[in-house]
Amino acid sequence: MSESANEKHAFQAEVSRLLHMMINSVYSEREIFLRELISNASDACDKLRYLAITDPSLQSGGDSFRIDITLDKQARLITIADNGVGMSHDELIENLGTIAHSGTGKFVDQLTGDASADIDLIGQFGVGFYSAFMVAEHVDVLSRRAGSEEAWAWQSGGTGEFEMSAAQKPAPGTEIRLHIRAGEDEFLDPARLRQVISAYSDHVAHPIYLHIAGEADAESDEKPVNSGSALWTRPKSEITEEQYKEFYHTVGHMFDDPWLTIHYRAEGKIEFTVLLFIPSMPPMDLFDPARQNRLRLYVRRVFITEEAQLLPPWLRFVRGVVDSADMPLNISREMLQNNPMVARIRKALTNRILTELKKKAEKDPEGFTQFWRNFGAVIKEGLYEDAERGEDLLKLARFATSKSGDALRSLDDYLSAMPDTQTAIYYIAGESEAAIKRSPQLEGFVARDIEVLLLSDPVDDFWLTTHRMYDGKPFKSITQGDADLKDLPPKSESSDTPDTQDAVPEGDMAILIALCKQALGEAVSDVRPSHRLTESAVCLVASETGIDMNLERILARQNQDGGLPKTARILELNPSHPMIRALAGKAKAGGAASQLEEAAHLLLVQARILDD
Repeated sequence: MSESANEKHAFQAEVSRLLHMMINSVYSEREIFLRELISNASDACDKLRYLAITDPSLQSGGDSFRIDITLDKQARLITIADNGVGMSHDELIENLGTIAHSGTGKFVDQLTGDASADIDLIGQFGVGFYSAFMVAEHVDVLSRRAGSEEAWAWQSGGTGEFEMSAAQKPAPGTEIRLHIRAGEDEFLDPARLRQVISAYSDHVAHPIYLHIAGEADAESDEKPVNSGSALWTRPKSEITEEQYKEFYHTVGHMFDDPWLTIHYRAEGKIEFTVLLFIPSMPPMDLFDPARQNRLRLYVRRVFITEEAQLLPPWLRFVRGVVDSADMPLNISREMLQNNPMVARIRKALTNRILTELKKKAEKDPEGFTQFWRNFGAVIKEGLYEDAERGEDLLKLARFATSKSGDALRSLDDYLSAMPDTQTAIYYIAGESEAAIKRSPQLEGFVARDIEVLLLSDPVDDFWLTTHRMYDGKPFKSITQGDADLKDLPPKSESSDTPDTQDAVPEGDMAILIALCKQALGEAVSDVRPSHRLTESAVCLVASETGIDMNLERILARQNQDGGLPKTARILELNPSHPMIRALAGKAKAGGAASQLEEAAHLLLVQARILDD
């Protein structure tokens, strides 16, 4: 590699921390570095094959793609080479010097310094190229972009910076040279490398050759280590669970095990083969604002793109491949966006996934609950966006409730336990389940043993604006409008429901309310006695026709320029609370107006504190 005009670059901070964790921690499956580098080489070959469809000159060396791994035991060197698309100067910096990943900030925030915990997190994040530093003390990369005469060398010891320099390379593609560190001698054994390739990369579509420096065995050199058959084209009966798992790791760049595998062939007006995986852990890019799905589209086993949007955004956590038998090989990414065949495939895939999820919910309720904890917040985006499947998604949805403890319940569970006198499905939305449980608005419902859905995902406030009912019962926020609790009896004689004997008489309450309205003016839209409070003195609620309180908080954060006017709330007073009884007594006796006015403002402040 050329030593002239070397450029020194610092790693992105997140990369430095990741490399530090890899180099200084013991990973239980260090051999995955080879799987990751082979997977990247396979991707490079797939990309060049796709680009060459429209520009054959890019593939001047023919259409024989391959991956060559060379072991030089004497030099402690492993080289992984491909004849794929290669990388330019800027692509080397972007791909190897930064983590172009929306989850980067979250990843860094979650690093704890605990080696075992952080290694699990690294596995969730996906290590890709950086896994090389688990076994290598130094890594050299030589790459030439297809269609360019320039080649570039990238070098790093993984200690915080890397060097770039101009180089010479006779053909497009990439070579990665790993200088194996002391203590990793197992990877200098040819038999071990063959075992790793066979275990992790047997399904890679391009042939993988293993060469041993100093051993001239032409027959062995030209016999691929892998079978090279596309896994999704094989019958399900011939594929083991372990093979599915390793294919999932490769195609999804994931390190967990798949929670659900869906493999089938669709025939009819259009034909396509599907192999999909639902992860058992949420990917780090789950809440990426781009909301891109990661399904790979193939046409007759030729990789086309990972950006065909074969699933709606609310299923973006699904990984896998779709292989079409009907699309033209030269279809462009732009054409895919408006292709009716893609739309039909998207509909079929979505319906199949929902069917499989329904089966899992029935056969494995506990497993489905964990799945929902991982991905429910994303799936609920479909409630807001996908009117066609709203009812199906509501049946799948699981919720924390005021009576469920640590469990989650379906809406059908909720309805089956609902008393005959209850006419609505009650819910309360907030920033977290813990904060919601402290809400004073819950008191009367808990005292009457009325179940309330506890909604803490931001999307909840939005899908509830489009789905007003479920199975004939309307959704009703307990922080909006009247509580409607008069017709719902207490759960027992000794319950904590309001004691009407201790409540302020209606006439006295009316005097206090009138004084509070006069004192507070436009700071509130109304003041009224509360049917929902049992322990707290006051609370705020939205009007029946206004915006629900949590939705207003979300919209206010999104409009920090002040473009969204703040709505005055209704102040409710608990007639049975000692403080309210005392104030009502003062108001009736004609107490000092200034003292009552100050008390009214204090009640409003207290209500706002409880609301926060």
